[in-house]
Amino acid sequence: MSVEHLLHADDQPPEPPSARRRRGVRALLYVLVAVLILVLLAAAGVVLLTNHLGDQVGRYPSVFSGLDPSSRPAAKAGQTFLLVGTDSRSPDPTTGADATAPDFVFGAQRSDVIMVATIADDGKSASVVSIPRDSWVDIPGHGMNKVNAAFSFGGPPLMIRTIEQLTRVRIDHFAVIDFAGFQQMTDAAGGIDVNVGQTTTFGGVTVPAGPQHLDGAHALAYVRQRKELAGGDFDRVRRQQNALRALISQALSSGTLSSPTRAYDLVNSVTQHVGVDDSLTNPGLAELVYGLRDLRGSNIAYLTVPTTGTGTEGSQSVVYLDEQADQDLWFAVNTDAVQQWADARPNARLPAVPR
Repeated sequence: MSVEHLLHADDQPPEPPSARRRRGVRALLYVLVAVLILVLLAAAGVVLLTNHLGDQVGRYPSVFSGLDPSSRPAAKAGQTFLLVGTDSRSPDPTTGADATAPDFVFGAQRSDVIMVATIADDGKSASVVSIPRDSWVDIPGHGMNKVNAAFSFGGPPLMIRTIEQLTRVRIDHFAVIDFAGFQQMTDAAGGIDVNVGQTTTFGGVTVPAGPQHLDGAHALAYVRQRKELAGGDFDRVRRQQNALRALISQALSSGTLSSPTRAYDLVNSVTQHVGVDDSLTNPGLAELVYGLRDLRGSNIAYLTVPTTGTGTEGSQSVVYLDEQADQDLWFAVNTDAVQQWADARPNARLPAVPR
């Protein structure tokens, strides 16, 4: 009987070492190909996810059109945003993907909130500097007027040109949200925790003093009140910053940006209610969010541009800016030295409990 017949059906003759090596190499290649396919599928998912979220953001076209490149401030490391809140008083959103009312009616809207927000190049620190809406400034082509009139006269392009002329800080991106969008975004985030310095009522909504968890309606009343506050618009500016600080602190302290699921939920709510310039692409938005993963709330400075007081110009109540102090602050913004500037002027920082 041959050797072949003596072998059991399950037996196989010994495999040469060279064949075993070839089979091992093939197995390794199969594993690598499988891993590569998974990576490509994951990457495709990220791209689709990024596009889904980015497409929710309302885009303002030609925001930087008409700006003379030779007259603009020099670019700096990091990114600087001009954040604007409009006072359209519409009950429906006028910004973001959920907008149902016009997002800009020429001559009808002024910017009620004006903030210059700068993120350091390493993403580990940031600053937010508010400019009171009644600040008396030169608006190119329109002479001296309240700074918020620039948005009414010429929309985002004139607003950017006015702020760049005033601060000598280059604006990289423009973002806008209206009051209806702010209210809905606050609700989507689950509300905000703030310490209210003084009980106030606005639009029939009362916000009690002390630590409060505010839903969208109460948060909106909180940031819109000024007549009941001793500091008027200055106190309202601090409340606006306090609300922003609460939203950011909630996101950063809970590790939201380091958790893909929580980061998605946060960005999903924000992108539905905010409008940005069309130069901020979907990949740019994703890169921005990822770049903030090491940012901590304690490394964000909240300030209001220095002023010398208030007065009147014709029938208008205005705020006069402190030109020398302002130049020092904006120089600090341009050189990523805001924390040092604020450390030397502790009273300039947003207090823990604004009025």
